[in-house]
Amino acid sequence: MTAVEMGIPTVRSSVSLAGRPDVDHLVDRFGRVARDLRVSITEKCSLRCTYCMPEEGLPAIPAQNLLTASEIVRLVDIAVHRLGVREVRFTGGEPLMRVDLEQMIAGCAERVPGIPLAMTTNAVGLEHRAAKLARAGLTRVNVSLDSVDREHFARLTRRDRLPSVIAGIRAAADAGLAPLKINAVLMPETLGGAADLLEWCLAEGVALRFIEEMPLDADHEWARENMVPADRLLAVLGERFTLTEHGRDDPSAPAEEWLVDGGPATVGIIASVTRSFCSDCDRTRLTAEGTVRSCLFSDQEIDLRAALRSGADDEELAQLWRGAMWNKWAGHGINADGFAPPERSMGAIGG
Repeated sequence: MTAVEMGIPTVRSSVSLAGRPDVDHLVDRFGRVARDLRVSITEKCSLRCTYCMPEEGLPAIPAQNLLTASEIVRLVDIAVHRLGVREVRFTGGEPLMRVDLEQMIAGCAERVPGIPLAMTTNAVGLEHRAAKLARAGLTRVNVSLDSVDREHFARLTRRDRLPSVIAGIRAAADAGLAPLKINAVLMPETLGGAADLLEWCLAEGVALRFIEEMPLDADHEWARENMVPADRLLAVLGERFTLTEHGRDDPSAPAEEWLVDGGPATVGIIASVTRSFCSDCDRTRLTAEGTVRSCLFSDQEIDLRAALRSGADDEELAQLWRGAMWNKWAGHGINADGFAPPERSMGAIGG
């Protein structure tokens, strides 16, 4: 099996800095500055969501190719102290599949005190680790949950684990991991339960955000004509709730907010396809193998792991990272003629 067949694009280790201003932070050619770091720490997952992973899961990354906990801590330190990152989120796959997650969080909390450390998780098994993660320094979690109907959940994820997810959400709330947000992917098969999911989140006191489905599925079956746009969701939710547009408090925040029944509760919609926010993107990504990925949809990756293990100092690693971000695309191009989805699926890239 080739690297591309595994969803791993060919990695470049050199970048062009031509024309880049002499600044420390992660600026690109369009004037955007990356302050939000997403760190994928594994390709493994306890679920098999149809829009993310194939039924058999992703090909395993050899253990020696994964960043270690100490390597992740070092790169997070560089991102914060040399590159101006102001928020870090751990993703996967499923971060809870790493047994050294608490060690990783504690190391980052020690090296970058005061920086929010978040995690995107499916919450399977979180009930057993939420308190330990909070003590280690984790500040909040986003939980992926598309349905609160147990049978429907099992069909979507190919696993009957909804009770564990709900227990994990409640354990995270009890541990003070707040604000706690629920992320739900909009699909034709989830639209009918969207209002039920919002009602459940309101009762639980957690914030819900719906996400338009993007062409990041492992089977490459996404089609624009089959996706559920934000406007259709608003119409469905409007049959049960009164929604008042609130907008964005932060231009770089991906979710547009609506007050529910006059507030203060809100529901968010991340309309990545129909209301692109690429022009305000402030994200930079590290894959589980230690490459910088400047955009979800660009298969160009810059290898930090090889440089790190070859003895590069912190400034050399920072300069590679700056070069990767300087060459960031203007946008994902989903609506452009000739658009081609990335080789990697969301599960392999990290959210």
